[in-house]
Amino acid sequence: MTSAADDDASAAPSDVDETPEAPPPPMLTLRDGLPPVVETEAALREVCARIAAGTGPVAIDAERASGYRYSSRAYLIQLRREGSGTHLVDPIAFESLAPLQEVLEGTEWILHAATQDLPCLTEVGLQPTELFDTELAGRLLGYPRVGLATLVETLLGYRLAKEHSAVDWSTRPLPGPWLEYAALDVEVLVELREALGAELVATGKADWARQEFEALQSFEATPRVDAWRRTSGMHRVRGRRGLGAVRALWETRDEIAEQRDVTPGRIIPDAAIVAAAQAMPTDRAALLSTKGFHGRGAERYAARWVAALREVQEMDEHDLPTRSPRGDGPPLPRAWAEKDPVAAKRLQLAREAMTALAEENGLPVENVLTPDYLRRTLWTPPRTREPGALLDAVVDQLAAYGARSWQIGLAAPVLTRAILDADDTAEEEPVDDPPDDPAGD
Repeated sequence: MTSAADDDASAAPSDVDETPEAPPPPMLTLRDGLPPVVETEAALREVCARIAAGTGPVAIDAERASGYRYSSRAYLIQLRREGSGTHLVDPIAFESLAPLQEVLEGTEWILHAATQDLPCLTEVGLQPTELFDTELAGRLLGYPRVGLATLVETLLGYRLAKEHSAVDWSTRPLPGPWLEYAALDVEVLVELREALGAELVATGKADWARQEFEALQSFEATPRVDAWRRTSGMHRVRGRRGLGAVRALWETRDEIAEQRDVTPGRIIPDAAIVAAAQAMPTDRAALLSTKGFHGRGAERYAARWVAALREVQEMDEHDLPTRSPRGDGPPLPRAWAEKDPVAAKRLQLAREAMTALAEENGLPVENVLTPDYLRRTLWTPPRTREPGALLDAVVDQLAAYGARSWQIGLAAPVLTRAILDADDTAEEEPVDDPPDDPAGD
């Protein structure tokens, strides 16, 4: 029996959207099954022959043991080419991968986030003569999220599992599920490259991408200057001697980590370095009672930690680090207004115009021009203020820093206008008259 309330409820329009949710995209699977790991010279020769018989570009990826090892070496290399299939090569098993480099010579490499993999591939003798970076292509096309899984789902309609992205790839033997995950990373890179390449052509950005990819071929990872300054929690340390302690402990930990080939945080955490820099313990017992100094790494190397701290305590003041690093570049932007108000105005005008330019071209602003190039140009601009000559000088300055020609074409007029407008603004601002001197001097 149905009540009146039930009748009213059934007659009333529903406020709930009853449209069924679209099913999730299918999971990406391996078309050809999981290949064996290539660990012998004979197997490598066979792989090289199969790659040589394939056609088109070669999808390449590498797995490192980030978070586990100090080095950034490749522990697995994945390759896929049309007509060749997928191959998993263990670079640790070989003294040289020269046969693989030889067969890859002259082919286009497809990588995702090439700057992450090129250094470890170069380390084992693999260097591209031509490449296509799917992550960078996604950035140039204005995709808000350019992770591999997101682009694969957005453009190709497949979900890509990522549950093994942070495992220890130095493990031997590598478990089957990890190998399947690794193989999937190159399964559809060729198709993804085709989709992104077509879109680059359609949007008129193909030449921009070509210039970016050519620049990547000579990419080398540059070590961070004063890397110890990135110690988490260092802002809590007071005084130059405390900063010196952070530096000394960080560098000692880094030496140990390199010797053992383990990630530094597995020796002692950053929190322990900061705590010791605050407490400045002078002996083993005091050190091991300091917060964070527990476990094998702290105890095994206690003598080295104490020695580092004692050395800092004996240092002359002028040998200790300052809070702000000394560099050859411009000061931090927040200090511009005080140090050079006109330069600060240039920066303000340029940032506003560059943001608009990036939106107009569907690009992240940092891809229009490297922020460091922008700041250097605006802090020390060319001397001339004749518009044509200034534009030419800005072009030359950006080129000397390493900006690509497509970036210069977009950014140089914007920076030139910011320099000129900031000067005009400074000239228009009234200058206060000096106060009268009551002494009449």
